[in-house]
Amino acid sequence: MNNKTLHFSRVDNAKFFRTLNKRVNTYFKENKIKRTGNWKLYSKAIIMFSIFLVPLILILTVSMPQWALLLLTIVIGIGMAGVGMNVMHDSNHESFSSKKWVNKLMGSSIYILAGNVYNWKVQHNVLHHSFTNIQGYDEDIDAGRIIRFSKHAKWFKIHKFQKYYSFLLYGLLTINWAITTDFKQMHTYLKRKLSYGKFPNPTTEWTVLIVTKIIYYFLWIALPLLILDIAWWKVLLGFFVMHYTAGMILSVVFQLAHVVPNTEMPLPDKEGNLKHTWAVHQLFTTSNFAPRNKFISWYTGGLNHQVEHHIFPHISHVHYGKLAKIVKDTALEFNLPYNEYKTFKKAFIEHFNQLKTLGNKPSYV
Repeated sequence: MNNKTLHFSRVDNAKFFRTLNKRVNTYFKENKIKRTGNWKLYSKAIIMFSIFLVPLILILTVSMPQWALLLLTIVIGIGMAGVGMNVMHDSNHESFSSKKWVNKLMGSSIYILAGNVYNWKVQHNVLHHSFTNIQGYDEDIDAGRIIRFSKHAKWFKIHKFQKYYSFLLYGLLTINWAITTDFKQMHTYLKRKLSYGKFPNPTTEWTVLIVTKIIYYFLWIALPLLILDIAWWKVLLGFFVMHYTAGMILSVVFQLAHVVPNTEMPLPDKEGNLKHTWAVHQLFTTSNFAPRNKFISWYTGGLNHQVEHHIFPHISHVHYGKLAKIVKDTALEFNLPYNEYKTFKKAFIEHFNQLKTLGNKPSYV
């Protein structure tokens, strides 16, 4: 990770963001609604938690064929991704509710999703949302040597085949959280004194991490081993299938929003200066997909409206559908890009093509 301080441009002669922000404020004022979640989000949260936890209860309490147990672990994975995108995500952006304690409580759902609040807020809220698609700063486009997500990343021979194997690796996202990523991130972030808000007490954060991991492993591995009369490796297989399902969903949703041909991967100059203001930078580096697909918008927690989310991360995703027209019209009015793919299929194909392009040997090698 690069330690050089970056500086976004402060020059916005057209006053794009000021105009956009005024129009969005007017929308909420005229409709007399809050920027946070509403009954639609709260009812969806119940549904997502049910998809996530009810299958676990059934597995632990109802005798059923092993093929049915395996099928339920897939359902758990779908629910796991759903809770992450709809409940945990909004809550840790402080947009789930207008009440801080509700956001904190719902944001803590990340602990039963294999993650950690401190790490997530630094990695997502600070690094990803501040430095979107900037190599060396945005960890979401850093997959080590195995996958090349940016044209600025070092090229290796294996990348020639990444268009084939990348999707297989996407499913490992959340299981890496559970096993290694959280420990590595906490060590790095605390050492660099990174935080979202006030810098926390390192001892407290390490204690929270260790205790929550123990509880997590007990809930998803030890408890099934104690209750179910099946081989240990089958429990671990179910654990893996659950994570692989969730990891695949979450990874694909992210990649379709950032690693596609119509998004840019800008770099700062030698002094750390970036070409655009922060808000305009988000327009160049994010892309929507399937914006009118009601099911995708519902299930992904509005993450298919990535443009709206990146410019207004503190507004709940339940409003993105309405805000999209305002953002799009304003961007086009100021002759700025508004990236979107009309369908999921189109975005998926374009992401595959981008993996292929980035896997080709660069001319400078």
